[in-house]
Amino acid sequence: MNQQAINNTLTIAQGSYVLTRLPPRKKELLRAWDAADEYLLNTLAEQSLPCQGSRVLIVNDSFGALAVALSAYHPYSLSDSWLCHAATQNNLQANGLDSDAVILLDSLTLPSVAEGPLDLLLLKVPKTLALLEDELIRLAPLLTASTRVIVAGMVKGMPSSVWPLLERLCGPTSTSLAKKKAKLIFVTPTLSGAVTKSPYPVCYPLEGTGHRICNHANVFSRDSLDIGTRFFLQHLPHNLGAKDVIDLGCGNGVVGLVSAERNPEARLHFIDESFMAVASARMNFAHNLAEGREAQFIVGDGLTDVAKESADIILCNPPFHQGSTVGDHIAQRMFRQSLKVLRPGGELWVVGNRHLGYHKTLTKIFGNCELIATNAKFVILRTLRR
Repeated sequence: MNQQAINNTLTIAQGSYVLTRLPPRKKELLRAWDAADEYLLNTLAEQSLPCQGSRVLIVNDSFGALAVALSAYHPYSLSDSWLCHAATQNNLQANGLDSDAVILLDSLTLPSVAEGPLDLLLLKVPKTLALLEDELIRLAPLLTASTRVIVAGMVKGMPSSVWPLLERLCGPTSTSLAKKKAKLIFVTPTLSGAVTKSPYPVCYPLEGTGHRICNHANVFSRDSLDIGTRFFLQHLPHNLGAKDVIDLGCGNGVVGLVSAERNPEARLHFIDESFMAVASARMNFAHNLAEGREAQFIVGDGLTDVAKESADIILCNPPFHQGSTVGDHIAQRMFRQSLKVLRPGGELWVVGNRHLGYHKTLTKIFGNCELIATNAKFVILRTLRR
C-alpha cells in the first residue's frame, strides 16, 4: 500500500475506511477526518453505541467520516455544506456501502418530530458558534431526557463559550480528557418545557440603500456588511444590458442583489456551497427587488455543473478558507472554473485581500489582469476571457 493510501485510511473500532476530501486536489496533504472523529467513534464502540434500531443524527460531519463508519445504523447527517453531502456519498460508494444508507439533510431541514425523538445526537463543533446555537435551538424538540448527546471537536476549535452555550440550550455537561488534542463533551438534555426562539436569521439595513439584508446563522458577516464587499459594491459594473451575471460564492447575495439593481436587464445567478448562504441570497433578492424579477439560485460545487460559455460576467469575493483550513485553493479553483464558463469576451471581477496576490494567479490562468481599484487592504481585479 502506498503512502497516499495509508494517509487516506481511517482505522477505528468500527473498521477501516478509505476517505477523501472535496473538492479534489492534486497531492492532497490533508485527511478527510480529524482526531475528534477518531476519538468519538472509538468512544461509541467502547460504550456499545448506537444500539440497533436507534434513531441517530450526525451534525457537521466534515467529509462523511462519522456517517460512513456508522452507516449500518442508517443515520441522518445534517450539514450546511453541499461538499460535505457530496463527500459523504463519494466515501460511502468508495467503501462499497449503499449511498442510501445515510439520510442527508441540509442545515435548514430536520428529521421529522412525528417519527419520534433522537436516541443519539453526535455533533461536531462548527467554526461558527452562531451555527451551533441555531442547531441546538432547532434540535431541542427532537431530544428527550434519555437522548445521548456527544459533542466533539479539536481543542483549538472549541472556545470556552461552547460549554455555557451547551448548558444554556441543552443541559449539564461533562468533558473527557483530551486525546490527540481532541475532546468530547457529554451533554444530559434537560427538558424545561420552555421554547427558545432562534435569533436567526438576523437582519440589518444595507447602508446607502433602502434594502434590508437578512442572514441565516452560518452566513459570513451575518451582522453587518463586511469591508471587502463594501469596497466591491462601490466599483461593480453597470449598464451591462441583457447579460448573464453570476455571483460566485454569493454568501447572502448582496453583490448579486446590487448588481441586479444596477443592471435591470441582466439575468442573475447566485451560487454557493452553503445551503444557508443560498437560502439567504434567495430571501434577500425576493424581499428587496421589484416583484417579478427572477434569478437562479444554485447550491453546489462552484461552477462545476454550470454550462461552458454560458456567462458574461462573474463577480467573486472568494473564500480563503475551507473550515479551519486556510489557503487559496478554493479561489484558484473558482478562477479556473470561470475560464470555462465565461463566454469569449466575458469578464471575471474579483475582490480580495492585497496580500493574497490574486493578480498573479489570474494572469497565469487568463493571460491578463487589470487593476480596477485598490485601497489599504483590498484590490479589485478584472480579467478577460479572450
